[in-house]
Amino acid sequence: MYPRDVTNATQASSTPPLTPTHDQIVVLYVTVVYAVVIFGIWNIPVARTLINPLKLFTIGWHEFCHIVAAILTGGTIVSVTIDPNLGGATIVEGGRPPIILSAGYFGSSVFGGAFILGGFDSLVAKILSFVLGLGLITPLVLVRDKLTIVLTLFYEGLLVGFWFIGHAQALRWYCLFVGVMNVFYVIWDLADDKFFRKANDSDCTQFNLMFPQISAHVWACFWIMFQVGVCISFLFIGIVSFKLSTSDMNTQAAVFLPT
Repeated sequence: MYPRDVTNATQASSTPPLTPTHDQIVVLYVTVVYAVVIFGIWNIPVARTLINPLKLFTIGWHEFCHIVAAILTGGTIVSVTIDPNLGGATIVEGGRPPIILSAGYFGSSVFGGAFILGGFDSLVAKILSFVLGLGLITPLVLVRDKLTIVLTLFYEGLLVGFWFIGHAQALRWYCLFVGVMNVFYVIWDLADDKFFRKANDSDCTQFNLMFPQISAHVWACFWIMFQVGVCISFLFIGIVSFKLSTSDMNTQAAVFLPT
């Protein structure tokens, strides 16, 4: 009935584990395109406002990782700031500062990697959409800007609508976009420092203050290489783990809240 999908399924089953299928090659190209697009949007004054809800989601998770690390190492949370323009800041007393500070970029990288996997499989994307839906709404507790609230509802609407487009295939690209935004957070964090002089310094600047013998540029290079490595690792995991054709993906995803 669907010779193209059958052919894809046959090719997928016979493809060596590390060799991407046609659909997976598309995901790889889109990942690169997303990285370039996000860098542009994040740094264009008017356009950056339009992604405020996704920025809040990304910054919020980053700060949440600092908070968890602080609590686990015996620290006390003094205050938390999450703002799409000022950036994020978690003020902590006690704990182990190097671990607390490292947790932000580390957590963003792994979290983003998980969402990148959603770009390879619609069932994974469906599951992650619940995390995204909750994560978009939660920062509104701290938000008073009406435009950001309206945009958040818009992004939530997209999330729901994408469930019904192509048997939730559209969710894959939404999750992939969010994944790229999180996995490369250090780049956006540094860009805010350089181009917009945000009030809350990047973690690389904080590392420099903590370890003055190592410049912020060295820390930036280290964390950028780390996040690139995490991104590549998760892309390989996606290539090896998700070889289903589009029709097989739809069949599998239909088991979980069919659309």
